Amino acid sequence: MLAIQLNTRIIENNDWATILFLLCVGIIAVNKTISSVRFNEFIRLAYSDKYTKIYRDSSNLMSGFTVSMFVLQLFSFSFFTLLVLHQFEKTEKTNFIVYIQIFTFLTVFILSKFLIEKIIATAFKIEEFSEQFNLLKVNYRAYFGFILLPVNIILFYNSFDSNLFFWILLIALFVINTTTYLVALKLYQNLLMRKIFYFILYLCTLEIAPYYFIYNWFTKN
Repeated sequence: MLAIQLNTRIIENNDWATILFLLCVGIIAVNKTISSVRFNEFIRLAYSDKYTKIYRDSSNLMSGFTVSMFVLQLFSFSFFTLLVLHQFEKTEKTNFIVYIQIFTFLTVFILSKFLIEKIIATAFKIEEFSEQFNLLKVNYRAYFGFILLPVNIILFYNSFDSNLFFWILLIALFVINTTTYLVALKLYQNLLMRKIFYFILYLCTLEIAPYYFIYNWFTKN
C-alpha cells in the first residue's frame, strides 16, 4: 500500500514589505519630479559636496525634500536592521511585528536625540552649528538610506548566506558617519575653533555615548 506523507507548507507573507518598498520608490519618484535639480545634486553626494554647500541653510532641515528623504532613511535602515537580525538568526525577515518595533525604536531614538541636542545646543550657545550639523547628518544618512534601498530589496527577496557582505555594509555605515564629522569640521572650522570645548563635550555626550550604550545593549541581549 502506497504511504502518503503530508508536510506542512509554510507560506511567508511578504505583502507588507512590497507595499513599503513601493512607498519608498514613490517618495523617490515624487522628489525627483517636484525637485529635480535638488534631487540630481543629492544623488551626487558620494563624490561632490555641492549639495551640502547649496542647501546648508538650517531652514532646509524642515523642508519637504529633507523630511521625505528622512522618512525614506527610516524605512531603509529598519529593513536593513531586520535583514541583519535575520542573517544572524535572531528573527525572520518576514516578521512584520519585529519590523514595526525596529522602525519605532529608530524613530523615537533619532527624534529624542534631536530634541536633546536642541536643548544642549541652546545651553552651550551653539544653536547655529547644531542645526547645520544635524542637517549635514540627515543629508548623508538619507543618502546612505537611498543607496541601501535597492540592496534591501535584493536581500529581502533572495537568500544570502555570506555574513561578509553585511559586515561590509555595517563598516560602510561607520565610514559615512565618520565622513559626516570630517565634512562638518571642514565646513564649520571657524565656528568650532571659537567653541571647541563645547563641541568636544557635545560630540562625546550626544554622538558617541548613545551608540555605545546601544551597542552594549544589543550585545548583552
